[in-house]
Amino acid sequence: MKDLIEIKGVRHAYTTKAGPLPVLDGLDISVPEGSFAAVVGPSGCGKSTLTKLISGLMKPREGEVWLGGERVTGPRKTVGMAFQNPVMLEWRTIMQNVILPLEIVAPRMPQAEREARAMELLEMVGLKGFEGKRPSELSGGMRQRASLCRALVHQPQVLIMDEPFGALDAFTREDLWQTMRDLRVQKPFTCVLITHDLRESVFLGDQVIVLSGRPARTQYVLDVDLPADRTLDILFEQKAQDMLHLLRDQIRIAQGRDGAVH
Repeated sequence: MKDLIEIKGVRHAYTTKAGPLPVLDGLDISVPEGSFAAVVGPSGCGKSTLTKLISGLMKPREGEVWLGGERVTGPRKTVGMAFQNPVMLEWRTIMQNVILPLEIVAPRMPQAEREARAMELLEMVGLKGFEGKRPSELSGGMRQRASLCRALVHQPQVLIMDEPFGALDAFTREDLWQTMRDLRVQKPFTCVLITHDLRESVFLGDQVIVLSGRPARTQYVLDVDLPADRTLDILFEQKAQDMLHLLRDQIRIAQGRDGAVH
C-alpha cells in the first residue's frame, strides 16, 4: 500500500516577541492510502500545527510535506477538515451546510447531484429526516455528525480531524467512534485524527503516532492490530489494554515525567 501522506524532516517555529518558538523538530511521518492514523502527544507539542501543514494552510520552515505524490505548497481542496467545534452557518439548513464544499470545489455540479451525495452521507450517520433542520435544532452530537458529512461530501483525498469529539459527553463520543468505524467500511478514506484520548486512538486507528514534547519529533508508532469491524468491547480485552498501557508509557516519556494521561 503506497503512502498518501509523507512528512519529511519538517521543522517549524512560530515567531514570538521573545523570539522563535520551535514546535516541530525534524518530524517524519508516513500515512498509507486508505489508513487511519491517530496522532497523540503532550499538550502543546504541535499536533494542530501538523494538521495545518498537511492541509497546506501553513508552510514548514524546513522539510517537505507530500500529499498524493505532490508536494504541498498551498491550501489543498482535496483535504476535508473536521474540528472540535462543528461550526455551521445558522441561516442554512443542514443539507445546505453539508453541500457547501461542493458549491466551492464543484460549482458546475448539478444541485440534485450535490444533494444526493449529501443525503447518502446523512443517511449513513443517522441524520435522515433532519436535512431540513437548522443547526440550532440539533444536539451537539448530531451537529458533529453533520460536520463529518460536510467534510466528506467532496470526497477528499484525506480527512483531517482535530479533536472532533473532545467537547462531547462520553456516551455521545463513543457513539461517534462507531459512526466513524462504519463510515470507513462503507466509504473508505484516509484519515489523520488528532486526539488526547488514547482509547479513541486505539479504537479508530490503524496506527497511533506518538509525538514527543515540544519541539516534537516522531517518538513512537504503534501498529494497531485489531479487526476492522471492532466493537467497543474490544477495548476491555487484554490486547487493547496492553496497547493503551504502552501508549501511556510513551506519553509519560514524552512529557518528561511520570504522569497520568486520560
